[in-house]
Amino acid sequence: MDSTDSNARGRGLSPQDVKSGFLVFLIALPLCLGIAMASGFPPIAGVLTAIVGGAVVSFLGSAELTIKGPAAGLIVIALGAVQELGQGDPVAGYKRALAVGAVAAVIQIGFALARAATVGIAMSPSVVHGMLAAIGVIIISKQMHTLVGVTPEASEPLELLAEIPASFGHANPEILAIGLVSLFILFGWPLLRSAWAKQIPAPLVVLLVAIPLDLYFDIAHPHEYEFWGRTFEVGPEYLVSLPGSLLDAVNFPDFSVITSAASIKYVVMFALVGTIESTLSVLAVDSMDPENRASDLNKDLLGVGVGNLVCALIGGLPMISEIVRSKANVDAGATSRRANFFHGICLLAFVVVAPGLLQMIPLSALAAMLVFTGARLASPNELTKARSIGGDQLLLFTVTLVVTLATDLLVGVGVGLVLKIVLHWVRGVPPWHLFGGGVAKGEGRESELRLVIHGAAVFPRLLAVRKHLSSMTPETTRVVIDLSSARLVDHTFLARLDGMAAELGDVELVVEGLETMTAATAHPHATRVRPA
Repeated sequence: MDSTDSNARGRGLSPQDVKSGFLVFLIALPLCLGIAMASGFPPIAGVLTAIVGGAVVSFLGSAELTIKGPAAGLIVIALGAVQELGQGDPVAGYKRALAVGAVAAVIQIGFALARAATVGIAMSPSVVHGMLAAIGVIIISKQMHTLVGVTPEASEPLELLAEIPASFGHANPEILAIGLVSLFILFGWPLLRSAWAKQIPAPLVVLLVAIPLDLYFDIAHPHEYEFWGRTFEVGPEYLVSLPGSLLDAVNFPDFSVITSAASIKYVVMFALVGTIESTLSVLAVDSMDPENRASDLNKDLLGVGVGNLVCALIGGLPMISEIVRSKANVDAGATSRRANFFHGICLLAFVVVAPGLLQMIPLSALAAMLVFTGARLASPNELTKARSIGGDQLLLFTVTLVVTLATDLLVGVGVGLVLKIVLHWVRGVPPWHLFGGGVAKGEGRESELRLVIHGAAVFPRLLAVRKHLSSMTPETTRVVIDLSSARLVDHTFLARLDGMAAELGDVELVVEGLETMTAATAHPHATRVRPA
């Protein structure tokens, strides 16, 4: 448990890793530019992060199949830091946000050295999904205006959403055309059933269409044009802007306000949200690994923390183990972390050799990619899933979503977690009982590890269970989680047990005692309470 398999070590760069790394590079290039743009950072900052995540972090013992780079889930935090710390000056805000990133990276390194990375697995899935859905809505609220070529008057998410119809009414037709075509490709391409279409990532298709449209509309040269009796302007401000060279892209952090309350708030958000997202991504990718390798979460977080420190010191965005690009990496047949390394090298080579091509990418196309990403994060399917698990999970999801939109990320997640404790209290389990009791080894058969859960089977128990599993002997063939003494078993505990079962490989994991409890719904992960 929590030990990275070493089967991939000693092998050279395999053809599968080359293929996977190149495919991920094609997907990552536009997304890195778009995520940086949406975060209030220079577009090249996202590429810098992916280069460091691939070319540097790969050597630090990261999880075998994960791709390291900037993530949409951190856009809201990064943009908030730039805007709040800059007080109207985006350049100052960017450099102060770099300082926040550097301190957060040091904290992540501390988490890893203290072997605290596994805390991420104890987060309520419904609270996490509510947080991500809110991030998706915020991304859409901001990027829709860029997609149509209009600068909005509002700045808050709910106000920006309300302003979208007005922006469409004042849309720049040529910019809107590029954005809508890009959206059509992103939503429609996955529906194609042809084998050849599945081999070409949709973001690449967007670039292959958007760049020729840029040339056709001659956006690089400022000019006016008439459309339906109205005059519109286009120019290079609607295209990606890059520095003259990669060295010119290097920026250093400004620590002048690092002790302010705002800076400390964003340090906490970067450190906690980044750690949680990265850890959960590693666990998800491990479950897809054909070789059933279990990553050392603390070692991976150490690599991410070091990578984030490097990025913050040279002008890059924060990074995590990113789930979408990692899934593409697995699907392409990657066998080791060398695919992540190769994807970083490809990005470095492209930026050095063909920077001019990047400056032909319309911002509207990148905005479309982010709107598509936001739509996936805020998919109505997530609401349906939460409802199928139980009314409690639907409430957690909805409250986290709404509070995050109305306030900020940290408050939204905090309220979601407090609500979770209150819901357990309503079921008859006081808050102090959630942390009382514990996990003890029981008498089991030969080659069997039996863990008896006392009190409430909630997130603190997950950490204790994981600790016991890490001490299994090679002779262990069966693990039994005995819940016959538990008064309550929550959704988080049951959902994470499934992930642990996948990590155990050939070791069977059995849960006993659920049959005598009352479930909130028929869902296998629904919260269960033992009748009084």
